[in-house]
Amino acid sequence: MEKRKELTTEQLEDAKRLKALYESKKKTLGITQYTIADDLGISQGAVGHYLNGRNALNAPIASVFAKALQVSISDFSPSIAREVSGYAASNTEDPQRPVILAYTYPLFSTVQAGAFAAVGSYTEKDAKDWISTTKKASDSAFWLEVSGHSMTAPQGVKPSFPEGMLILVDPQENVKYGDFCVAGTHNDTEVTFKKFVWDDGYRWLEPLNNNPRYQSILFDDNCRIIGKVVKAQWPEETFS
Repeated sequence: MEKRKELTTEQLEDAKRLKALYESKKKTLGITQYTIADDLGISQGAVGHYLNGRNALNAPIASVFAKALQVSISDFSPSIAREVSGYAASNTEDPQRPVILAYTYPLFSTVQAGAFAAVGSYTEKDAKDWISTTKKASDSAFWLEVSGHSMTAPQGVKPSFPEGMLILVDPQENVKYGDFCVAGTHNDTEVTFKKFVWDDGYRWLEPLNNNPRYQSILFDDNCRIIGKVVKAQWPEETFS
């Protein structure tokens, strides 16, 4: 994964103004980073990243902050306020246009789309980045980056998860046969991303790539499901 994208001076100033408003109003309004996190559907750590200028604000996130602090978005981000005004004008012309919410989850170490491979620890403080998505998952959800080619399906076959794609893993979701999952062994110090299947009376972790070099892995007593893959998307910098 590439180095975290640096925020612009304007984005850092937005965060600075937002944090000042939060610090001045939190006692009077009886709010905390945890209450704002509940409103946003993200973790307290992610809220802290917005306040401290580690993650850039966007319109949906700014709207929730403004509501919680009882201020206008323009009080901390004039540029996002103009963006939201543009949305409002567009929605006046098209009142049926839906409002799209964004949810943010931490990005942890790369997952090997192959045999079990060693990874870093899954603790929020070790997050490499915070990635937004329209998919609402549990508070335990996190992103991993696919490494390797075993989950790249043959041309024309969907779904496919090429190297570099991000997958959202939700440990609170039940995994059934036919689902995509991340599984771990050795106390989750080694993980793999595969399709969970039942075949010939056994449970298997199956690749999508039909190249003989990529083999199914027997899911035995040494393995456990870490979480179900509920979303996949490319990193934003892929198209920048």
